[in-house]
Amino acid sequence: MKKLAPKIYRTTNWSSYNRALINRGNISIWFDTQTQLYAQPQAKHGRNQTYSDTVIQCCLMIKALFPLSLCMVTGFVQSLVKLCGLDWTAPDYSTLCRRQKYIDIAIRYQKSSDGFTCSWTLQV
Repeated sequence: MKKLAPKIYRTTNWSSYNRALINRGNISIWFDTQTQLYAQPQAKHGRNQTYSDTVIQCCLMIKALFPLSLCMVTGFVQSLVKLCGLDWTAPDYSTLCRRQKYIDIAIRYQKSSDGFTCSWTLQV
């Protein structure tokens, strides 16, 4: 049986190819200031939750997208909040660990229209 020759691809549009390579490293994460940061009090026994499920889900999505430990997620989210100029506090890693058992993470993958870059949409 004859071995197939590998296909050779030649780049003809170098400007769009280089732009696509640069866009691979573009990460945009922004927080909606209207997001409910703290959980609403519930009529249950025990201590009320401090952070809303939305905030916990956002932190767990960041953990799923970037292979980080929960301690690293706390530091990462704190730095993002600081960069955004918000006066929010990030949940600590023990809160994330405890609450991750009860929260589902929904990450939608969205391909861009030009076909070169892909973006993740984190809905919070």
